[in-house]
Amino acid sequence: MRLEQTITPRFFETDALGHINNTVLLQWFELAREPLFKIFTPDLDPKKWRLIIARCEVDFLAQIHYGQDVKIETYLAKIGNSSMEVQHNVYQQDKKVAHGKAVMIHFNYQTQKSVRIEGNERTELSKYLEEQV
Repeated sequence: MRLEQTITPRFFETDALGHINNTVLLQWFELAREPLFKIFTPDLDPKKWRLIIARCEVDFLAQIHYGQDVKIETYLAKIGNSSMEVQHNVYQQDKKVAHGKAVMIHFNYQTQKSVRIEGNERTELSKYLEEQV
């Protein structure tokens, strides 16, 4: 199963060349990961936060323009012992315009160590896991 998020690009997200600035996609990806965040912290309270990002990547496949909605599909490519690899596909006018990846770690901020993903959290995450062909 894939999560879907529709975003209406805002004018201030454009750059001098008239398309969406490349830094904006990482912000959109974070927004698209929110349902995954809620698996670990249902109320999204930062004082209870249990995830940390280890890596982000974006591949730009085409220009993204202001004035046209963008759809982001989000799914998991891997669930490790304490980490998950989140994949994002970005579409505008039914054309894939970008692809991204983020590695998130289940993390204890008090001990500053990773924590195994177990039980209900692993079960809920598994709903978004797609086998790589």
